[in-house]
Amino acid sequence: MSGSFSFRIDARDGRARTGVIATPRGEIRTPAFMPVGTAATVKAMLPENVRATGADILLGNTYHLMLRPGAERVARLGGLHRFMNWERPILTDSGGYQVMSLADLRKISEDGVRFKSHIDGSAHLLSPETSMEIQRLLGSDIVMAFDECTPHPATEDQAAGSMRLSMRWAERSRAAFGERPGHALFGIQQGALFRDLRAESAERLRAIGFEGYAIGGLAVGEGQAAMFEVLDYAPAMLPEDRPRYLMGVGKPDDIVGAVERGVDMFDCVLPTRSGRTGQAFTRQGVVNIRNARHRDDAGPLDPACTCPACRSYSRAYLHHVHRAGEIIAAMLLTWHNLHYYQELMAGLRTAIAAGRLADFTHDFRVAQDDAQAVGSASPDQTV
Repeated sequence: MSGSFSFRIDARDGRARTGVIATPRGEIRTPAFMPVGTAATVKAMLPENVRATGADILLGNTYHLMLRPGAERVARLGGLHRFMNWERPILTDSGGYQVMSLADLRKISEDGVRFKSHIDGSAHLLSPETSMEIQRLLGSDIVMAFDECTPHPATEDQAAGSMRLSMRWAERSRAAFGERPGHALFGIQQGALFRDLRAESAERLRAIGFEGYAIGGLAVGEGQAAMFEVLDYAPAMLPEDRPRYLMGVGKPDDIVGAVERGVDMFDCVLPTRSGRTGQAFTRQGVVNIRNARHRDDAGPLDPACTCPACRSYSRAYLHHVHRAGEIIAAMLLTWHNLHYYQELMAGLRTAIAAGRLADFTHDFRVAQDDAQAVGSASPDQTV
């Protein structure tokens, strides 16, 4: 594999941008949504089916893969791309978010985080250096610096201490990453909801230098209004000529609002998790396929959708197989949701390129509001 990592911006509309991230394993069209393949699989999907939805890149999880099957084993078997049969780009997170969620099972120090596995209780140390080594063994194309995801709520002093620890870890991540042509290391801005801390974090990250920059510490319970308030200024603090990645976001309206504010990359478990729990994202709003109103409905989930679930199956069938606990329900609804997300991203890219983003977002929000009004007027009943 040869080639370099680069990013170009092809068009702008307000603060929104559309462009291409070039990697040796293929191009990533931005704004981009990355389906989450936590344990080297996008749940209920084959890799070729994920690609068919329009996905250019997947996300893998350092914490889960280091514990099972182990990064060394993945490396011996040819790396994560070959292991999971996905030859296009992969981004791996650093493991920091998952370790922070372990609460009583972990201890943070300057060195890193000592924790006990949620699988077997075994003891581990995850540090900037070990995170970089694990991600190198996995062979991911985009590597995330090791950081602490500041919990919410946090006082300004707590957020400052957390952010500055993450910035020291960012320097160590950069040093440990070394020179890896064709691969990229992204730094992660922290600072919770405090503008001055976000500015300090961005300044530290710019001084270190990264191939891309993430906005971390959001979508952790602060609510959309507070998140958008941060996104009104945070992306502009990061280098204009590098990709900007909002971690762990999110709902379709979260993504639309973040794209308007200059974000290029997203990931979230929502479309896959929702598919497994019977929820489908459509142009008419969110459909809960468990509800009784669908059991005699011969129509598709979304008449305008071209995914297999909408082309070949009725709401009545999807209602039946989900209520019966059949695996095909998770497969079809997940495929539909990923297809919906990728069509949303394609629509955003096209609108930005044409200078019509305001029209696109207006139509999107009108449809969402109409769907919410209809749902409020006739609430679903389950059987």
